Amino acid sequence: MTHKHKYDANGKQLCCTLEEKVNKETNIDIGCCAIDSKSEYSDDDGHDHDHSQQNESTLRMFVPAIISFTLLLIAIGFDNYFPQDWFTSWVRIIWYAIAYLPVGFPVMKEALESIRKGEIFSEFLLMCIATIGAFAIGQYPEGVAVMLFYAIGELFQTLAVKRAKANIKSLLDQRPDTVTILVNNEAKNIKAENAKIGDIIQLKAGEKLGLDGKLVSETASFNTAALTGESKPDTKVKDETVLAGMINLNTIALVQVTTAYTDSKLSKILQMVQEATAKKAPTELFIRKFAKIYTPAVVFLAIAICVLPMLFVDNYVFSDWLYRALIFLVISCPCALVISIPLGYFGGIGAASKNGILVKGSNFLDIMAAIQVVVMDKTGTLTKGVFKVQKVVAVNISEADLVKFTAALETKSTHPVGTAIIEYAKGTEKKATVTDVEEIAGHGLKGKVDGNEILAGNLKLMKKFNISYDVQIDNTPFTIIVIAVNQKYAGYFLIADEIKEDAKQAIQSLHKINVKTVMLSGDKQAVVNAVAKELNIDQAFGELLPENKVQKVEELKLQNLKIAFVGDGVNDAPVVALADAGIAMGGLGSDATIETADIVIQNDQPYKIYTAINIGKKTKQIVYQNIGLAFAVKAIVLVLGAGGLATMWEAVFADVGVALLAILNAARIQRMKF
Repeated sequence: MTHKHKYDANGKQLCCTLEEKVNKETNIDIGCCAIDSKSEYSDDDGHDHDHSQQNESTLRMFVPAIISFTLLLIAIGFDNYFPQDWFTSWVRIIWYAIAYLPVGFPVMKEALESIRKGEIFSEFLLMCIATIGAFAIGQYPEGVAVMLFYAIGELFQTLAVKRAKANIKSLLDQRPDTVTILVNNEAKNIKAENAKIGDIIQLKAGEKLGLDGKLVSETASFNTAALTGESKPDTKVKDETVLAGMINLNTIALVQVTTAYTDSKLSKILQMVQEATAKKAPTELFIRKFAKIYTPAVVFLAIAICVLPMLFVDNYVFSDWLYRALIFLVISCPCALVISIPLGYFGGIGAASKNGILVKGSNFLDIMAAIQVVVMDKTGTLTKGVFKVQKVVAVNISEADLVKFTAALETKSTHPVGTAIIEYAKGTEKKATVTDVEEIAGHGLKGKVDGNEILAGNLKLMKKFNISYDVQIDNTPFTIIVIAVNQKYAGYFLIADEIKEDAKQAIQSLHKINVKTVMLSGDKQAVVNAVAKELNIDQAFGELLPENKVQKVEELKLQNLKIAFVGDGVNDAPVVALADAGIAMGGLGSDATIETADIVIQNDQPYKIYTAINIGKKTKQIVYQNIGLAFAVKAIVLVLGAGGLATMWEAVFADVGVALLAILNAARIQRMKF
């Protein structure tokens, strides 16, 4: 198999293939998408927080810090609590230098690599200048401590990034490497990527499906949690589509492959999530641009703090002012902002994925947080798009006989309304004998069932045969099949598109957060009004063509409202493009949906619209909290440091402490329930 790579304008590879993702454990994270494969955040700011440690065990990662911390504690003990005659002069300096190297050398190496790339003013250079400067003025314990706590902070950041990526990595684990196919009725184990379209996969209970296909067995139940976020079993019947990543729950199931390994829905979903980080939120882009200006600015300010006072201060002591400048450098490190803000957005994308919502970029999380109006297509979004019998009214006949007679007659029709009645009858129609069937165009059916003359059709059919009926049903907005038995009115079937179970809850939840709801549909206005009334939708418009839907959305846009449109992403493509956020329902069923929508709700649940908005709001809230926390603490300690009132220890808290607090705050969204 061959795969094309994507490159940006500078020739940098944007996204590796799925096979590379699976085979290269070091790149299983999002890190190869639109950035240097080595680092999640290295492309724009030179701040590499992964440090090529993705494969190392947690304990091994912390070994250098443990060695440095142990040597530092012993040295501080020798200095202050149990003095040793030999622990002086060069011995003392060498001891502290050895304690410094395990954590300091990797940072120095990063600083040199950044300089070689032309990114001179990185946080690594700031930490090197600050700690080496501390050694230069004899502040050995503080020099080691600053680098040690910085290194520990970096390790915790790496662990936080790993945790935030766990949901995406788990998606990659959904497809098995091998599948069992039937060749001449014999089971054969082959690599999943070698399976061909048309092969029959034998899937045992508990096994994951490796490729998309259609069910050959009569029925099977699957766990679809990895794809939809829903834990309840999904029962499929013969010829229904089943997707890679689904887990067979019962007996052995046979599935015919319909899609190549690399073209499966799961492959498209994974590629979409991988590319999500390429679309940065405005806040994220601002912080990266800000860091490029901010970091060199503080370096020159630190130099000014050290040098300029000699022109104005009478008792100028170089070492004192150098110490203040070094403190200023440590505090000024933009680490908390540069790592925690992208991590906050990435956490939001991960939380959405965990809930069966695929967001194509952090910019769409910001958009969802600001949504004021949700415009929804009716069929397939709020309703199931399947005709079902909602009500049966029998007059002077038992309901069982009415259902049996009507369903038996409808077996001779191909109309979807007839299919709904047959499904409702649950097989009772098979016990009846049907003869003399006549289809009356535009009216319905006439025939004999068990010797009884049956008429089944619309109200025009009753009028045609001069059969009187209950005139109240003339005002019913939904589809009605009226039945006459032996020239006498016998009742009716009310048939309608079934409203989804959580549709009402979805509308209620949107109203609670002051989001207005609008429904657009091509159905009759009476039907649309009935659905809108039942769900308490603010505005509903029926009998619309696609261009009319565009017109309605444009009218809302003129009111300067942030709009999300929810539809199928194919027929409603013009409206999806016009809306601020295009949301597709049932993305697993449509390749085009995955391509066109900004957000894909995988399990068809309208309530997930509210969940997506809620995740967007929580993500933005956390990002703003991190910005406020970082700027507030750093501003206070910067002022204190410049004035000589803060020590290097306070500087360590302002840098590493704030970064850790911001990262812990960003990680919260992964544990939230939506």
